[in-house]
Amino acid sequence: MSYRSNAAEAWYPDPQSTAAQPESPLDLLPPSSLTQPLWRSLVGNLRDTFAPAKLPPLELTSRPVNVGLLLGERLRLPWFRTVFTSIGDVISPETLPPLELESRAVDVGELITDQLSHFWWGSLLRNLADRVSPETMPALNLTSKPILDIIPKSWILLPLWSEVVDTPKVFYPDKPKPADAVRPVNLQPAALPAEKLEALITEPTAADLLRDLRRSRIRQRIWIGLATAQILYMAAMALGKL
Repeated sequence: MSYRSNAAEAWYPDPQSTAAQPESPLDLLPPSSLTQPLWRSLVGNLRDTFAPAKLPPLELTSRPVNVGLLLGERLRLPWFRTVFTSIGDVISPETLPPLELESRAVDVGELITDQLSHFWWGSLLRNLADRVSPETMPALNLTSKPILDIIPKSWILLPLWSEVVDTPKVFYPDKPKPADAVRPVNLQPAALPAEKLEALITEPTAADLLRDLRRSRIRQRIWIGLATAQILYMAAMALGKL
């Protein structure tokens, strides 16, 4: 009978048990591809590029899932494609197939999003109904026992000194303000005379600045008009579903 530890038995099996089993060689050396020369690796890469090995067809046992546009391709799209896609989804949303659920549904009541989509008088009537005739709930079953002495009797609770001493409140006078305090000066833009204003307009830089300002106002009105039209469309769709 041999006296060996479990660790030794894990690395060195018992010779009596290995006599009946075939030996399985354990090779812990790195692969030979790590020690091959550079020219041999280059030749192997060229052979794989021009004459790759013919492998058998891949057998898939799982069902492929259509994930749509990948995240990397979506980030490479230009900005106007995303704007047009968002407008198209608002005007004519994609019709998706019904959702296939494999789990059992659990009744969780009304969702938070549905509660927020209600009008204000619905929540007012619900609060009044709960106040007048509250719902009768079953008794709560507690499995834990109440703790009698939360604060041990050996502890001493001392109140704050401000709660014990009763003295009249003392209000200290405000600190005097320095006489030479600098008063804030209300600077208002001074109106330029018509001659200087015409001189600024005649300059090329002033004309470019005014043109840029005019174009920015036009772009601002266009974007505000598009946003207003989208909000009105969404409001009309929401009212139509009610």
